[in-house]
Amino acid sequence: MGRESDYEKSVYNQLQDFMARFDRFEKDTKVEITGLKNTVKTLKAENTTLKIENQLLKDDNQRLKGILNNDSTNSSLPPSSDQKTKSANKYNGRGKTDKKPGGQKGHKGKTLTKKDVEEKIISGDYDHQVIHLGHVSNQYKKKYILDLKISPVIQEIRIYPNEAGQYEIPESLKSDVTYGNLVKALSVELYAEGVVSNERISNFINAISNHKLEISSGSIYGFIKRFSEQCNKSMNQIESELLNSKTVCTDATNMTNNGSACYVRNFSTQGAVLYHSMDKKSLVSLKDIPFLKVFSGTLIHDHETALYHFGTAHGECNVHLLRYLKKNTEETQNNWSSLMMTLLCDANKARKQKIESNQLFTESEVEWYVSQYDAILETGIMQNKTCVGKYAKKDEKKLLNRLQKYKENHLLFIKDFTVPFENNMSERDLRKCKNRQKMSGGFRKSEGHQMYCKILSVIETCKRKNMGVFQNIIKILDGSPAIF
Repeated sequence: MGRESDYEKSVYNQLQDFMARFDRFEKDTKVEITGLKNTVKTLKAENTTLKIENQLLKDDNQRLKGILNNDSTNSSLPPSSDQKTKSANKYNGRGKTDKKPGGQKGHKGKTLTKKDVEEKIISGDYDHQVIHLGHVSNQYKKKYILDLKISPVIQEIRIYPNEAGQYEIPESLKSDVTYGNLVKALSVELYAEGVVSNERISNFINAISNHKLEISSGSIYGFIKRFSEQCNKSMNQIESELLNSKTVCTDATNMTNNGSACYVRNFSTQGAVLYHSMDKKSLVSLKDIPFLKVFSGTLIHDHETALYHFGTAHGECNVHLLRYLKKNTEETQNNWSSLMMTLLCDANKARKQKIESNQLFTESEVEWYVSQYDAILETGIMQNKTCVGKYAKKDEKKLLNRLQKYKENHLLFIKDFTVPFENNMSERDLRKCKNRQKMSGGFRKSEGHQMYCKILSVIETCKRKNMGVFQNIIKILDGSPAIF
């Protein structure tokens, strides 16, 4: 019995020891499992964060790709921005050619003939001088040289008293010595169209006069300022013509005034152009433009919603819209935007054919285009729901909303043939302003900004009407409005 008791006691002790070891193992395992669970939880949190960051990076990568792929064909960027992706030879759309520069075979020449020159001599358009080479006789061959005669001329004006013994001196002759209208007109022309600084205009005129005039840059500025003031009558006539127009194109471009941003807005028709200086491109600034306050026709613009407060109807520039549609197709791979591009371009082509044959779209034809427009929008809405890419989807949704809200404005060109398909006329008229910004760096004072807009309005309108620019500048300097 003693031996059995010892054996049981030994087994019991072993069991106790085993249970103690098991308790320690279980405790250690629980601690380890708890640690592993915490690690897993941390890893899950980190994984969620990384997923969010990864999606953000994907979206941002898509956004940056979209920006890098922007050019003048799929956004509102100007063609000058394409230079970074195009070689110099391709920048202006010209391909390589083996042709020599100058006139090409088969093209109608514009060289003056003897007959043209002799007709101008008879009409008195040209001064005629005869130079003899060799011994003078009745037999000779005629050759003509066309040139300009540049030499300083002093006109002495003698003013005599009237019956009352008073001298009636014109305002333009208050000073004892003044410059003539030819010099002033040349200064204005170089300033406005040549984008030449006052100092360089002064240097040029002094150089061609063999430094006999000695005109200062201050005098040049005075000529230009005085001319801009004399443009007011012509400006009123330009504005009146625009007010009588049913449709007017408008656009704006940014400039700088003493380093700060400013703008030039223009209003264009086939017969007149009006430029207006603006400090800001806002509704408040637009309300300060006298023309817009009273214009009752249709404005064509590049989706400037602030302009919807003026006029009675609005047409959207569809060329800009085509760029956004192209961009959407590139980014989303959805085909609705390509279908919309085709529809608009086909409608414009059909419209041109109707105009050539002096016809209009029938009601059924207009209804067909409208129904196709609506059907494509429905397709776009469905495709947008499954669009991949956060920014692409968001931009596509904005474009679809715009096409829905401004449907009548985008399709106005098929209902009213006085409304153009695009706003290119206004954009072309603003290129002169961009040239000035690039070449001279803008303006130093608001006064110069306003002067430039007045002068450019008169010059560009004269061109529209096939009126001699230089001659009409002289006419305005004489005190007469040039544009009727």
